[in-house]
Amino acid sequence: MSYMAMYRKFRPAVFSDVKGQDAIVTTLRNQIKSGRVGHAYLFCGTRGTGKTTVAKILAKAVNCENPKDGEPCGECAVCKGIAAGTLLNVVEIDAASNSSVDNVRQIVDEVSYSPTEGKYKVYILDEVHMLTPAAFNALLKTLEEPPSYVIFILATTESHKIPITILSRCQRYDFKRISLETIADRMRELTGKEGAEVDDDALNFIAREADGSMRDGLSLLDQCLAFHYGEKLTYEKALEVLGAVDDGIFSEIVQYIAAQDTVSALHIVDEVSVQGRDFTQFVGNLLWYLRNLMLVKSSEVSAQSLEISSESLERLKGIAAKLELTTIMRYIRILSDLNADMKYSDQKRILLEIAVIRMCRPQMEEDTDSLIDRIRDLEKKTRGAQIIPLNATGAVSLNAQGPAVMGRAKPVREKALPEDVKNVLSNWDSIRETLEPLLANQLLNCRLSINDEDVLLVVPTEKLAENCLKQDGMMDHLKDAIAERVGKEVKMELKPMVEDDDFTDHYVDVVKMFGKLVVKDDTI
Repeated sequence: MSYMAMYRKFRPAVFSDVKGQDAIVTTLRNQIKSGRVGHAYLFCGTRGTGKTTVAKILAKAVNCENPKDGEPCGECAVCKGIAAGTLLNVVEIDAASNSSVDNVRQIVDEVSYSPTEGKYKVYILDEVHMLTPAAFNALLKTLEEPPSYVIFILATTESHKIPITILSRCQRYDFKRISLETIADRMRELTGKEGAEVDDDALNFIAREADGSMRDGLSLLDQCLAFHYGEKLTYEKALEVLGAVDDGIFSEIVQYIAAQDTVSALHIVDEVSVQGRDFTQFVGNLLWYLRNLMLVKSSEVSAQSLEISSESLERLKGIAAKLELTTIMRYIRILSDLNADMKYSDQKRILLEIAVIRMCRPQMEEDTDSLIDRIRDLEKKTRGAQIIPLNATGAVSLNAQGPAVMGRAKPVREKALPEDVKNVLSNWDSIRETLEPLLANQLLNCRLSINDEDVLLVVPTEKLAENCLKQDGMMDHLKDAIAERVGKEVKMELKPMVEDDDFTDHYVDVVKMFGKLVVKDDTI
């Protein structure tokens, strides 16, 4: 006997064997037990989730001579005939290759003849979304009011292409993607039956590569077992067969990119090329890795929700702690664009190398996220440096006291009075000049005001200035510099950005506009 693929050899024969679709299976079994079987069903879902398998089990169950608890017995002549594909009352049609109106008219003509064996004639139309509009119209009336002995089961991966007139005449069941754990458990069960020895890490990796499809998972497992026939299938061997790379590679390249180590990051790309890995698959997996990083950074997630091990989750948390969320999202945006471009290019490696260089060097980009990364890099380089102000001649002033250095213990100061806050406004230019160049330049795009509670308001008039001041420590650094100048603690608050032209409409109490101080419409 010729070899049969695992997904065909172990295709479920009864509802209880179907994995990952418990709600659908329970509903169909209850309908059969109660005799409330519908006349038209629509099974929707991604590939390999069990649509056609459940359709065939349903066809057997409704025709079975000795059903047990809503399950087909599998022993009667009808069940055996349907399993062998010899029973004429169950017709499976591929709508992709039989999409014309003539094919549907042939079905409509056959419907008028009662079944020769069993209770029902069952028509399974796979990939039904491929039917033409005329074919759908030809099917419409028969689908709405078929003879009592006819059941239609329509299966599709693209339910949005089904006309609403068809949808409204069917009981719809959405088959969900099968979880990694369910696929791995099923493969562990079947390898035991086959007598094959497989590592759990290899099974989990293959299940992840299956991307929610049981059929894909069994096909990949078949491929790996055939390549290493008679040997124990390990994680490393599965990586080799499927042309994938270990998650450790993604961890390395992300850390090199974050450190702006272009040489080391490009060396990873070279390793991927030497190993003969597929660049499109590599980029897709790297995107998924960054997606997990983003979720870990932005919220509390479990290893189960990310479909990874607890050890991998801890490693992700360690890397996420070193990166900003905006930086991770910038990487995802660049790689998403790359993933789309790769589909139409013969030079995938060059495109990948360009993307890696762009991620390593945010100064090449002009978007807001890249500018924020450049600002953050400058902050790291200048953090802890003592700012020495200049005197009027431009020479270093030995007696001048610069702002408090980050990390130094802050002295306890008195609260500022309204006169002290106005003093800040009057001497704003000289205070700004003592700040780090990055902060001083961005404050040029800000306006100052005072509210009724004598709080100094900093109002950005450009988005970049607002983003800069929102960075950790920026407002504290500015507050320390002002406190050094006036000798008292001034209450400060960063307000949302307003357009420069609208500034006075929002803040009219006291306005310092670099060279001009306006107090209740009186110019000083």
